[in-house]
Amino acid sequence: MGAISATGEKTATESVAAAHAHLRARTDIQFDLPTAKPPEIPPWLRWLGEALKPVAPYAGWIFWAMVILGAGLILWLIASSLIRNRGQRDAKAETEHDIAAWRPEEKVARALLAEADAMAAAGRYEEAARLLLHRSLEDIARNRPRVLRPSLTSREIGIAAGLPQIVRNAFVAMAAPVERSLFGGRGLQRGDWEEARAAYGAFALPGSWK
Repeated sequence: MGAISATGEKTATESVAAAHAHLRARTDIQFDLPTAKPPEIPPWLRWLGEALKPVAPYAGWIFWAMVILGAGLILWLIASSLIRNRGQRDAKAETEHDIAAWRPEEKVARALLAEADAMAAAGRYEEAARLLLHRSLEDIARNRPRVLRPSLTSREIGIAAGLPQIVRNAFVAMAAPVERSLFGGRGLQRGDWEEARAAYGAFALPGSWK
């Protein structure tokens, strides 16, 4: 029995060896992989490494210094943003306060519009538009007396410095139809009057029924 077992093991070993030799003899299977060549370090990276060698012992200090500088920069950006936003809010509040000083009292504005509406209802559109324009000139003279001079035209007043933008827009819109009637050689129509009225109402009575 022992001889038979030994013979069987020898036959099996030879079979495995023969199968392995047959497998190794095949050309469609690659058994020997080429040795991977390590990537070549670029010259500039090698130069950088050599240049940084003297500061290598201080790398930890440099790292923390960069962290502190980065944190400081972030804090500075946050602080500047807060200061800028606060300045914009203050400027907006100051502008709104300045505009409010230009606006007539609501009852005065409504009385003026009622008088001008009565003129327009009678077809006197030029007189109605001029009434609003002249009253606006009085408001400008009250708030900016140095802006108005007898020689200035409405267009020059409209681009004068010192007028809040909303005041400038309203004045220019009211002056436009009046100038058309004076220099255009034609009378104002209802649409021209409504243009002037809307400009005055948008400024004098913002956010309310006009």
